[in-house]
Amino acid sequence: MNQQPTSYLEQSAVIPYRFRQGNLEVLLITSRNNKRWIIPKGIIEPDMTPEDSGAQEAFEEAGVKGKVSSKIMGSYTYQKWGTTCRVKIFILEVEVIYIDWLEASFRKRQWVNISDAIKLIQEEEVRKILAKLPDYL
Repeated sequence: MNQQPTSYLEQSAVIPYRFRQGNLEVLLITSRNNKRWIIPKGIIEPDMTPEDSGAQEAFEEAGVKGKVSSKIMGSYTYQKWGTTCRVKIFILEVEVIYIDWLEASFRKRQWVNISDAIKLIQEEEVRKILAKLPDYL
């Protein structure tokens, strides 16, 4: 029998996106340690809304700013630090791309189309949410 966790570590993430020459692209970044392709995410800051915290993660981790939606696109859970993390995913329409950013020295970033993003992302739940993005916009 699976036991439900008694508490969660709340996180938020964003899918940074843009339209380039009429084509939808999303921005992926590498993780800190093992260089997997991921979307920007982190622990929700106590003084911020989940969507604003996700947008802040995109600025720090990917060097982008834009308009974040207040509507949750999807959510998923995963295990880390000996607990269950619950992640709310929002979308971020990118308006500014910085050449240099806070975590540029240890992260790569790459604009890709949805089908390539789904191939590059390892987390099944994130892939499912990414697949819904074209219809969501």
